Order: sequence, then C-alpha cells, then structure tokens
Amino acid sequence: MQSGIAASQELTSKFNTLLADSSLFGLLVTISSESLVPLTTLPRSSSSSSFADDLKEKLAPYLKPDEALYILLRRHADAPYLIAITYVPDSAKVRQKMLFASTRLTLVRELGSEHFRDTIFATTAEELSAEGFDRHDRHVELEAPLTEEERTLGEVKRAEAEAGTGTGIREIHLSKTMNMPVATDALVALSALGREEGSGLVMLKINPQTEVVELVSDDSTPSTIPELVKAISSSEPRFTFFRYKATPPQGGDQKNVVLFFYTCPATPGTKAIKFRMMYPLMKRAVLEVATKEAGLHIEKKFEVEEVDEITEQTVNSDLFPEAETKTAFRRPKRPGR
Repeated sequence: MQSGIAASQELTSKFNTLLADSSLFGLLVTISSESLVPLTTLPRSSSSSSFADDLKEKLAPYLKPDEALYILLRRHADAPYLIAITYVPDSAKVRQKMLFASTRLTLVRELGSEHFRDTIFATTAEELSAEGFDRHDRHVELEAPLTEEERTLGEVKRAEAEAGTGTGIREIHLSKTMNMPVATDALVALSALGREEGSGLVMLKINPQTEVVELVSDDSTPSTIPELVKAISSSEPRFTFFRYKATPPQGGDQKNVVLFFYTCPATPGTKAIKFRMMYPLMKRAVLEVATKEAGLHIEKKFEVEEVDEITEQTVNSDLFPEAETKTAFRRPKRPGR
C-alpha cells in the first residue's frame, strides 16, 4: 500500500523538461501538502562547464544544513542520464526526515526508474561535492556489478545502517527532563506501519552501550499472534508494534489494529538486570514517539515478562470483551408471601 504521496502534475511536467533539455543540469524536488512538487530547475553554469563546476556553482547554494531535499541531476552522456539523490541532513526536523526517507523510492517509481542510473542517499553537503562524488564512484567500482533493483536496495540498507550507527540518530525532546535518542530507520519503520506498509511488524531495542533506541532487523511477516510470538526475542527485552487483523470469536467485522507489546524476559546477571531497568524508563517515551512523531494509533497495549504469555486468547479477549449481561431489577417479595 502506498503512502498517499504522489508526484504532482507540475513535477511531471518539469521532469519531462529536464529529460528533453540537455542545457538543464538538474531539478530540485520537495514534499508539500502530501505531494511531490518541484522547487526549481538548475541550468548549467555554461555550455562547457563540467559536472564538478555545476555542483559547486548551481547545487551547493541550495544545500541547507537543516532541510531535506530531493535532487535529480543530469550526470551521464548516454541514457539513463540522471541520478536521484535524497539529501536528508542530520539537523532536519524528525518528521521531515521520516517523510523524505520513506518516500525516496516512491519518487523514483513515480517518475520512472528507467531514467535513473543511480540513487544516492546523502546526509551532508560535503557528500554532494566533486570530492564526495569521487569517493562514491570509487566505492561503486569496488563493488560487484549489481542490477538497478539491487543497487536501490543496497542504498536503503546503507541509509539504515548509517541511521543506526550515528549519522541518522535524532534526539527526541519529550519534556524538559526526558530526551530519547532514536535511530532514523526506527522512525521511518513506525511511520510506514501507520500507513500499512511493510511487514506489519516493528520491533525496537535499546543499545546498552549507546542507549539509542534502534530498529531490530527482522524478515518476519507474521499475520497471527502465534507467529508474532515466534518473532519476538525470548531472551532480550523488546518494544513491539504489530498490525493485527483480528476476527471476533463470535463472528462479525474484522478489526485492523496496531498493538503494542512490551516484553522483558527475566535474564540472570547484574549487567542484564541493569539493562532491563532501562526499558520501563524508556517505555513511555517510545510510545510518545510512536504516536506523536510517527502518527500511530495504538489500539491496545500489553505488558508481559515472558513472550509465551502472549496468546491469541488474551489478545482477542481485550479486543473483543464479552458484553456484560444485565438482568432487570426485581422488587423483593414482601415477607409472608
């Protein structure tokens, strides 16, 4: 299911102009009112200018340290001519970072992936300098030849890895006394879950060394509670968000809801106990990030120690409580009758 964000007619028109006019160096794109829209086209510095010249003179002035941007550049002499860049600086607002990171592949698909030879994810302006592109090219040359789909998936994984190791970590200010560092890919995954994209499962953990809330990499696509239980760690604490399509035991309309599970298995050892203590302190903060930053609506919350305490019966009984049977009031009989 798509996020609902699509290319505007104006963007499609400007993109077609970029394809047809070789005197244009690039096209800048942003997201506005739930739509991909053009910001401006970039002409070449001169008819004899190089790619490096155009980067410095035409692109650099638009690279702000706190605003995300999509950048489509004409780089190659033969088709496909273009490269697609997602520029998401670390100082950008959290919601903007989530939106741009999760919509980057939509942009390429909407405009036609056949027009792009390469896709790049950048977090600093320096990466988009002539020197930055030289480093990127050397890195690509060292890799084995890949298909476009493989390259795109590789870029996504690279962006997620960067988000988990520091370049994509954002300090969420929840109150005057509580801050929570959360990896960008975790925010992106929560936002996608709210749009009914992805596997329907987002599991988070706390890195004990950095105390950053990170996304747990998992290929599971559970659809039932028993399948979910198998996916959750039985030895480490987890914050788990799960989209569940529940059918009432008595029959009726199915519910499509997001559930939250906080599991904290008993693990022996002093370090393990200290590690476990971090989770209850972070739980409220994680829920606030999920609801306020990622826009999730959580139907029910469950807290258990051991994972096997989660059963289909307990979940459904909370989702579909039995109606209380009320009996009519009867006046007591008078004595002697």
